[in-house]
Amino acid sequence: MRDVRRIAQVLTLITTVLFAGAFDQGARAQAPNYAQERAQRAQGLTRPYGWFSLVALDWLKPGTSTIGSARDNSIVLPGAPAHLITLEQKDGKVTLLKADPSLTSQGKPVVSGAIFGDGEDDAAALTSGTLRLWAIDRGGKRYLRVKDSGAPALKHFHGLNWYPPEGHYRVEARWVPYTTPHTLRVLNKLGQITPVKVPGYAEFELDGVKLQLTPMEADKDGLFFVFRDVTAKTTTDGGGRFLSTSAPSAGLDKPGTVVLDFNEAVNPPCAYSPYATCPLASPENRLTVAVKAGEKRYED
Repeated sequence: MRDVRRIAQVLTLITTVLFAGAFDQGARAQAPNYAQERAQRAQGLTRPYGWFSLVALDWLKPGTSTIGSARDNSIVLPGAPAHLITLEQKDGKVTLLKADPSLTSQGKPVVSGAIFGDGEDDAAALTSGTLRLWAIDRGGKRYLRVKDSGAPALKHFHGLNWYPPEGHYRVEARWVPYTTPHTLRVLNKLGQITPVKVPGYAEFELDGVKLQLTPMEADKDGLFFVFRDVTAKTTTDGGGRFLSTSAPSAGLDKPGTVVLDFNEAVNPPCAYSPYATCPLASPENRLTVAVKAGEKRYED
């Protein structure tokens, strides 16, 4: 009986040591189910109007724009009726002047003179056949975004590429609130810069190097980072990757801790489509180490 107990104790000790080696102290207990997370991400990206359904992104210049598949339109949109819609953009406001009968808004026919836009969710979209259209705002400019549930990228989806999960890349960072107001200058794919006020930064060590990350978004529900590391030269997206975390342990305005799980780092939509607009990693978030964790380039 003593031998059985001794063996059980040894096995328990071995398991504890291995587990400690896999996950940093304080972060190990809540390690997620990566396989499940990654399967859910692929499902989300490839739903009928996920990011893989993007087929167009065009600037809506001041004045009148005509959109449709006919070549005489100012914006030619393959797969649409010949003359789908006529829009007027003035001072950032987009008005519908004329529309094909197939065009609807929340299931109802569109009305001439209606305002188009003011949102990026399903409720703000106009629909025609398999197409959905939005007038999105980027830096005070309006752009026509179009998704198609029959998009070629959806049909030819060949799976996402990931690094194998490693506990080494799940780290507990110190949350350090800024003592004075701090602004992060966020550059996007369109070349626009947006100033964003941020409350603090995460400080941590990886591969013996002391590092910092500043969130682009921060509230009581969590933090959102855009970062770039050395792997961007070889295996990950050149513009950077996204990482979401829980809120700091003591809130945004007090010192605390936050778990940075780089195994959950994902590509921005721009990694899958030339028709997406994405924030790029700010200089503060360009790490000098290789973070061989999370999602790799899609095209590789």
